[in-house]
Amino acid sequence: MSDSPDLSAVSLPADARARLADGKARLFTSDLSVNEFLLVRQAGFKPVGLVLGSSVYHVGIQVGRWSKNMEMDKLSQAMYHARELAMTRMEAEADALGADGIVGVRLEIEFKEYGNDLAEFIAIGTAVIADEAPPVGTWRNNKNLPFTSDLSGQDFWTLIQSGYAPQGLVMGTCVYHIAHRGMMASMGTMGQNVEIPQYTEALYDARELAMGRMQAEAEALSAEGVVGVQLLSLPHRWGGHTTEFFAIGTAVRPLREDHVIAVPSLVLPLTDGPYR
Repeated sequence: MSDSPDLSAVSLPADARARLADGKARLFTSDLSVNEFLLVRQAGFKPVGLVLGSSVYHVGIQVGRWSKNMEMDKLSQAMYHARELAMTRMEAEADALGADGIVGVRLEIEFKEYGNDLAEFIAIGTAVIADEAPPVGTWRNNKNLPFTSDLSGQDFWTLIQSGYAPQGLVMGTCVYHIAHRGMMASMGTMGQNVEIPQYTEALYDARELAMGRMQAEAEALSAEGVVGVQLLSLPHRWGGHTTEFFAIGTAVRPLREDHVIAVPSLVLPLTDGPYR
């Protein structure tokens, strides 16, 4: 992401501010499951409200060279900026609730029927406040922003219990045009088991660009590493030869030097089913 935004300067809709004010005064909302909610509470964090950010973005046009592997840098920038707008607005809602962080973050994209080039980028998660300060520093990251994490409630509990803290949801994106093969090249490999180096190099390069950008975000947060990494290939509406490669994970830092990992235990459910 870019430099740390001033969350107090982020413009939120009046209805959103009213909802957040009501939540602070009365009750919390959350999209956590019952098990996740209880595990987050046991980890020492109290949910204070469901927070979200949205950005309806016009994704521009960039034409790739038919026979060349190349990044579509304008489209990469568009996908990155749109997600960043949604994430910042979600963080601003959490900041308005006085939250230390956001757990269970989801990033979604919905292309709209009223415009082929219009897509809504949505970030949503549950804002939480810690019962106690960590052993060193604060739960917020080095940019003084609420931490963000896409870990499940179970993984979040394990992370905290083992002496690590989430710093932020880090991501890297690369929209890449994969070159077309000529007719003669296609006919030359017909019916054969053979690698297509042109395609291999394109996919390799695109994933490396996305991974490198995600790692750069983690380094900017002074993280020790990134857990729960996902590498996704998202074709959207660009056709078969242009694809977004998206890397996302949760950057973490140690809370202490010793990392005691809870021993897994076997749990047998008691149900009214055929097994008793």
